[in-house]
Amino acid sequence: MEANIFLEREPVGKLMARYAVPLIVSLLVAALYNIVDQIFIANADYLGSNGNAANNVVFPMTVIALAFTLMIGDGVCAFVSMSLGAREAKQAGDSVGSAALLSSTCGVIIAAIYYLFRDELVTFFGGRVNDETFRLAVEYFTFIIPGIPFYVFGQAMNPVISADGSPNYVMLSTLTGAMINIILDPIFIFVFHWGMMGAAVATIMGQIFTAFMSLLYITRKMKAVKFSRANLHYNLPLMKRYLPLGMCSFLSQVSLVISVASVNIMIHKYGALDPVFGQPEFSQIPMAVIGIVMKFFQIVISIVVGLSASCTPIVGFNVGAQRPDRVKSLFSLLLVCETVIGFVAFVIVEFFPASIASLFGASGESVYYAAFTVKCFRVYLCLIIFACVNKAAFIFIQAMGRPYISAGLSMVREIIFGAGLTIIMPIFMGLDGVLWSMPASDGLTFIISLIVIAMIYRELNSGLLRSHA
Repeated sequence: MEANIFLEREPVGKLMARYAVPLIVSLLVAALYNIVDQIFIANADYLGSNGNAANNVVFPMTVIALAFTLMIGDGVCAFVSMSLGAREAKQAGDSVGSAALLSSTCGVIIAAIYYLFRDELVTFFGGRVNDETFRLAVEYFTFIIPGIPFYVFGQAMNPVISADGSPNYVMLSTLTGAMINIILDPIFIFVFHWGMMGAAVATIMGQIFTAFMSLLYITRKMKAVKFSRANLHYNLPLMKRYLPLGMCSFLSQVSLVISVASVNIMIHKYGALDPVFGQPEFSQIPMAVIGIVMKFFQIVISIVVGLSASCTPIVGFNVGAQRPDRVKSLFSLLLVCETVIGFVAFVIVEFFPASIASLFGASGESVYYAAFTVKCFRVYLCLIIFACVNKAAFIFIQAMGRPYISAGLSMVREIIFGAGLTIIMPIFMGLDGVLWSMPASDGLTFIISLIVIAMIYRELNSGLLRSHA
């Protein structure tokens, strides 16, 4: 019961570093699954920008699966930490068992739905930009689907393992899975010439390994959480308590899908009206380029989310232990760190966009491809600093046991501003309106975030904390 007492006693900066490094590495590695596929696909001359565009079309489907994954994993992680802080060991064990079963079930259901509506989903997310992109997207999606159950289970258990005090184990298992993908990708794509199927098979092989390592840990290696087979059952009362704590993570991913879908649809629509990209031989370029920019953004956000998520066990335990002073210190440190991360990312996108694009096969494409890539990076991510601070605030507030405030902020960013401005601004600005919708959304959300952050500081200064454990 006292295994995690150090979360209330050690300096918050030291604790953040202890949890942040393995979590950031794990999330970066998870992001690399899709990014590495895209790099190898883009550099295969028989796939090229059509393959890049196809990869971008399938990307939202992995985000949908991740939404359910994070709702379960982040929710139970926060709940376990609060339970341990409140000295409720049995409650922590029961919630982990329930989450393990729930994530397994969700993975199977999502995979079945994807099989049933494969072509319709590919079409909805912009796969009909041309016949070759559609064909490659269907091929990639078909072979990604079998890995969904393993992906959902493995990623849902990672936050639980971190909450149990073993973030390094999460880093090792995820890193090894990604290395499997990186090794197999060039073999399957360049040696065997399996194309999109090869990229997908390499990905799911890594996901299977990570899921196996997660299963091994929760069944044999749990430390702070007392876990046994008796905990493996669907506990509805506990689900009602821990799932809301992951609702922000769920809604942020779902709203991201809505935002990405809006971008893809508008890119398809207004790209067709563009004098250059309306030509058949260049029609896939905007879809491919926006995918590259989103992949870079995903790398940055992986660092931001990893740093923020590293605070979840610390915040949850100290909320349960009624230590608002420590929660406030950690929040302040997090906001400073995320601002620095955003500034570094801003410098990269504004001064080195061509170098990033070169990783994705830009040298073999037309001059229109290179020019649009540079423009897209500089415009689409010009307020990336605000995006980093917004995301950090959303996750921290969720970890404090305020899921509805956090979820509301996330939905305002991705749906009201993200999807809304993506649809409205191109009416007046054409294809450029799609690009400017991102910074406009981040800027408007940042104003609201500042108001909520001020409210959180007032609550912490009052010395009163509400625990959901």
